[in-house]
Amino acid sequence: MSNLSKLNVLMCGTGEYTTGWTGSGASTSDKKIGVVGLTMFDLRRLGKVGQLGMVGVNGGKFPAIRQHLHEKIGQAYKDMDTSFDEFPKGGKVDPEAYKEAIDKMSKGDAVIVFTPDSTHFPICMYAMERGMHVLVTKPATQLLSHHNELVAAAQKHGVVCFVEHHKRFDPVYSDAKARAATLGEFNFFNAWMSQPKSQLETFRAWAGKDSDISYYLSSHHIDICCWILQDKAVPTRVVASAATGIATGEPYNCVPQTEDTITLLVDWQSITSPRHKGTAVYTASWTAPLKAGVHSAQHWYYMGEKGDINVDQAHRGYDITVDDSGKTWYNPFYMKYSPSESGHFDGQRGYGYISIEKFIDAAREVNAGVAKPSDYDGHGYPTIANTVLTTAILNAGRISLDEKRPVGIKKSGDEWILE
Repeated sequence: MSNLSKLNVLMCGTGEYTTGWTGSGASTSDKKIGVVGLTMFDLRRLGKVGQLGMVGVNGGKFPAIRQHLHEKIGQAYKDMDTSFDEFPKGGKVDPEAYKEAIDKMSKGDAVIVFTPDSTHFPICMYAMERGMHVLVTKPATQLLSHHNELVAAAQKHGVVCFVEHHKRFDPVYSDAKARAATLGEFNFFNAWMSQPKSQLETFRAWAGKDSDISYYLSSHHIDICCWILQDKAVPTRVVASAATGIATGEPYNCVPQTEDTITLLVDWQSITSPRHKGTAVYTASWTAPLKAGVHSAQHWYYMGEKGDINVDQAHRGYDITVDDSGKTWYNPFYMKYSPSESGHFDGQRGYGYISIEKFIDAAREVNAGVAKPSDYDGHGYPTIANTVLTTAILNAGRISLDEKRPVGIKKSGDEWILE
């Protein structure tokens, strides 16, 4: 890989996942110094990444963000440069600053999109139409039609487009997928994922307005289920239900349409056996208790024809108790923030890091002509083409909630559509 050219990268979005900085200051979650920015700074140190840029809406946030990154990353790890070019400049407010930033880049550069769900599609399309590789956070888009357009755009422009479904790189999840392949026909899947009510403070600017908890959290386990069932079964029908009342009350006061907890019931049909049908239940909530000891409660259960799998990713047999904060369960397999013996960043084996590095490697390989973007569709990676059914289920769930009806999923020609 050392003979591949460095990749110039623009980070779209300056929030918690990119920088660890939120509208109210440093994040109090398990991402106190972010994931994307930290990974990019480290990959630049390791010679895989070249120039770095960061774009937001409000340029006035950058002085505080730079100070935060300098203190928490630059001074915490040896040889870590946290510099980057910012957009919009001069403290301006510009919702379309990403266009100016992308226009300054070159074909073959990369854009990483961690912005509110409703903005993913226009930013990704703008970047791909200009020949740039794209990594977009989940959900890739809110509408299945938009996802289909991104699949076509990636193919047309010959670029890599991955969705940052980092759970696919969790060693437990990837091992479970391999074992599920030996369990025969699919029968039942049940997933739960939640975050504490404090997230409503973090996400108040968009919660219930631009997106919902199903798009934000259930997208993780819906993608894992779709990944396990790839080439085995397809979703055919979605019915959604929601609990309300907490997010819209004191002290959170989210907009009236904000749901607390959303459940999707999905019918699956075996591809190889007409008589085998399965059901899946995906539930997500952002109104979980505040001091549960984990930031994300997450577990799922898979039952096949010949056995089952039970995964608890919140409690990994690793807990720490502190007088002031009580008991906490940690997940060092995601991101390891403690430095190495030499004082350098030491989280390269975390699946949060690997998920981003795999995209960087793919883009560099395509730029060097040693691979084609379509090659990665067959590697089990969360490419834009491999994740279309995840968006189909999420979009169908939103329609089911809004229109109070079941929503069908079917294939029309080469494209998946909703009924």
